[in-house]
Formats: sequence, structure tokens, C-alpha cells
Amino acid sequence: MSEKAPELPPMPRYLQLMWGHEPSGRRGPRPTRTIHEIGAAAVALADREGLDAVSMKAVAAELGLTTMSLYRYVDSKDELTSVMIDLAYGDPDLAAVERGPWRRRVEAWARGVSAACQRHPWSADVTFNGPPITPNALGWMDSGLRALAPTSLTEQQKLSSLLALDGYVRNFFRTSRQLGVMPGADPEAGEAARTYGRRLAELVDPERFPALAGAQADFEDDDADFYETELAFGITLFLDGIDALDQRAGSADASDRRTGGARGRRTSTEAGR
Repeated sequence: MSEKAPELPPMPRYLQLMWGHEPSGRRGPRPTRTIHEIGAAAVALADREGLDAVSMKAVAAELGLTTMSLYRYVDSKDELTSVMIDLAYGDPDLAAVERGPWRRRVEAWARGVSAACQRHPWSADVTFNGPPITPNALGWMDSGLRALAPTSLTEQQKLSSLLALDGYVRNFFRTSRQLGVMPGADPEAGEAARTYGRRLAELVDPERFPALAGAQADFEDDDADFYETELAFGITLFLDGIDALDQRAGSADASDRRTGGARGRRTSTEAGR
């Protein structure tokens, strides 16, 4: 006899609001704002002043509300951040992930993540406190699965591939911005990046760092296309890895079909004897 699944805890108020559900057990005055208006105000504040500027008090002030009234919509800054991320990413481009070969689809999905980060650079700094559960977050997951639909990967392998690729794009964007190799980056970090190759030549001792000395000649200063070049290279690495996994899965399926067919034929022949 199977054990009964534990009862789900009540859905947080902000999720009920984001999914268009009427919050249960709500008391007090009827809200004068929507959860999307609150999230949009927080996004605008983060775009203007950075993620650290976002607080319950600051967002309430943006909307002309009291801080306490904001708690009728979200219980914490973590919940507010989840709303912000959902609005910052927006709806995925379904047309881009449903046309052409799967590699082109998955690349479009990954570049969509990069585009969202470029529109809202602070979004790459957000630490997630749970799996995706908001409407747009699930939309991005669904669109990624659609992009991988033509492959032979299992559903879990598809989800794992999306998790790894999303993490790569977000981390690469964050690192590139910190190093100053993209528009809007820290000017001081950008200067260090522009002179990196020459600084390496000054410091690298071939006897101490022989491999690095051999590679140093390929470091280029002031590479205006660094972000695009390295992003494309990284995405290609992931696509090649998924491709190899897909081919192995396809070969295994074909082998199973051949073996099953042969076994089925032997069983049928033996039964007729």
C-alpha cells in the first residue's frame, strides 16, 4: 500500500496574485495596486539604481504606498525578487524555439536569456531561493523543452540541459560585466580588460607558467566583440555536448529496437515449434 503524499502547504499570496487567483482568507482594505504594478516599480528601481537599492520601503515609496501596505501583496523581499525576475524575463519567444533544427532553437533560447540579462543587468545577480514557479519562469522552462523536443533526450536530461545552459549564460553575463568587457560595465574594470594581454606579457614567466606563456600570444587587448564571441563559443560547447548525448540516446534506442525485434522474432519462432 503506497503512502499518502504529504498535503501541500498553502500557496503564498504573491503566487496566488501572479496566477490570477483570489487570495484566500484575505482581510483588510481591498488592494489598490496589482502585484504586477508592484513588480514593475521594483524592476524600474533596480534598472535605475541597482538591485541593492530595492527594499520594501523603497518600492512602497515609488508607488506612494506605506511599507506595511506592501505586505498585503508580498511577505518578504525574496518574494518581491521572484516577481521582479518574472517580469524582467517576460514571455519567451515561442516562435524562435519552434522552428528549424533543435540546435538553432536551443541557441535562440539561450540568447533570449542573454537578452533578458542585458535589458536588466541586475537580474544576473539574483540568488534564487527555490525552483521556478511563477508564470513567465514556467513559460521559459516550457519553451526550452519545446526547443529540445526533436532530440532523443529523456525529459529529465532536457531539464538538466536547460538548467546548465541557463546557469552558464547568467554567470557569463555577470562575469563579463564585472570584467568590464561589455557596454555599461565598470570603467575601471574595462581598462584592466583592455590592457590584459600586455599585462600578461609583462608578468608571465615561461619557466613558471609554460602553458600560459604559450597561450598568452592569443590574448587580445580591447576586443570589442569579446562578449558575443565568447558567448557564441560557450553556447556551442553546450550544444555539442547535448548533441553527443542525443546521438548516444538515439543509438541506444535503435539498439533496443533491433534487439527487441530480434528477441520478438525468436520468441515467435520458438512458440511455433
